[in-house]
Amino acid sequence: MNLHKVSTIQNQISDILRTEIISGQLGVGDKLNEIELAKRFGVSRGPIRDVLLLLGKEGLTYTKGSSGTFISDPLDNKTEKILCGIRLKLEEFSLKQLINTATFKDLLDLESIISRMDMYMSCGNKVDCVNTTIDFHKHCVELGGCSDIFNVWYPIIMRIHANMGLQCLDSFCLQNYLDLLDGLKRKDSHSAVIALKKILKP
Repeated sequence: MNLHKVSTIQNQISDILRTEIISGQLGVGDKLNEIELAKRFGVSRGPIRDVLLLLGKEGLTYTKGSSGTFISDPLDNKTEKILCGIRLKLEEFSLKQLINTATFKDLLDLESIISRMDMYMSCGNKVDCVNTTIDFHKHCVELGGCSDIFNVWYPIIMRIHANMGLQCLDSFCLQNYLDLLDGLKRKDSHSAVIALKKILKP
């Protein structure tokens, strides 16, 4: 089963906590208390355990014996560089596959995501801007890669974004997304990969 596929309430809770981790509202070493989270979200502890397990698989949290679950330390520069390289390889592979398989609907969905990026960028909404860029890459990897590729890629991108924090797009970066989409539409893998590398350039 793909790591991101959980029930609706769990998905909603994990999205909220994930955003709070990436934004820094939940800091390194902060404890995530099952009872407090269950009370906050109005659910039993069962769904909370599932959410914490999911966040742990994404590398955003860790469990320390019987002490509980805590927010993970940031990646060191060397590890982050390695993971960014792996991410690029996985996304490049998925993109090349997607060139040959993308349907008209797939392209419309990606275009819609870019439109939302533009909207959030224009109003300075960093949280939704970051979430939407993640959504774009997630769509590409899901559509172009197999489930094994996705399950390797997803925790990597979550850790990278936790390190990056909230960074809003600029018009130059948005243009790179448009160029990537244009490459997909024209079935030009070379142009699409060049745009991807510009997007992921540190």
